[in-house]
Amino acid sequence: MTDELDRLDDRAAAAAFRRLVRHLRHRTDAQNVDLMSLAGFCRNCLSDWVGEAGGLDKEVARAAIYGMPYAEWKARHQAEASPEQLQRMKDSVAKNAA
Repeated sequence: MTDELDRLDDRAAAAAFRRLVRHLRHRTDAQNVDLMSLAGFCRNCLSDWVGEAGGLDKEVARAAIYGMPYAEWKARHQAEASPEQLQRMKDSVAKNAA
């Protein structure tokens, strides 16, 4: 059986991807550690996937996702993660291996 995702038009997929990235840029309150805890991926993961798919340097790929250099985004928006957040992230990441 063919996965419907594989049948999705590339233009539609690209538009949806760009919408996702713009949404993540807008929602700076959604911390990467929380995204990892809930979904098992975050902005860094997304930038790694983009970099791998496009043969991009890590910092170039991150800037494409964050809309600015990663160091700048971290300084502006990233809060210190609590021990509880870090544990939830660790538990979630373990599910990715399964």
